[in-house]
Amino acid sequence: MKYLLGSLTDTRRFAEIVAAHVRPRDMIVLAGEMGTGKTTFTQSFGRALGITDLITSPTFNLLHNYGSGRMSLHHADLYRLERTGELEDLGLDELQDSGGVIAVEWGDIVGDELGDALVLRFEHAEDPTSSAASNAASATAQTEMRGVTVSSRGAQWESRIRKLVEELAANFKVLARG
Repeated sequence: MKYLLGSLTDTRRFAEIVAAHVRPRDMIVLAGEMGTGKTTFTQSFGRALGITDLITSPTFNLLHNYGSGRMSLHHADLYRLERTGELEDLGLDELQDSGGVIAVEWGDIVGDELGDALVLRFEHAEDPTSSAASNAASATAQTEMRGVTVSSRGAQWESRIRKLVEELAANFKVLARG
């Protein structure tokens, strides 16, 4: 399913809903071009988990760990990954075994190597029901609009994905079903 997020407030609410459905050892793969909201989602997601530390993009470090919430958040960014061996060096498997949640920005660049995951694909979007005139009148609002496609792979989310997409559909405009 693909949902329309029209503001930062929507992104926060979206992250809160996802956070309510996560369990220890979950992996969330965040995909999408630069500037589409992956880090903003992760910051809101971390706050929804109760993390009080400042959550920043780990682009240059590849990994940040936050342990102050109801469960740990391990935030990885694979954008600067130079070789496949570096993925193993990050120790995401060990972090997953420790019981936290892992959010991986640019996780799609390694394909299915991350295993079972909730996959959130972010993209810039426009509200298909609004007129061109109203879009032109609010270019700032338009740049905040995001489409987020939600899917899962593997068995870990199998029993929860339906409930998650139903709750998201009750809170956000559905752009595409799938």
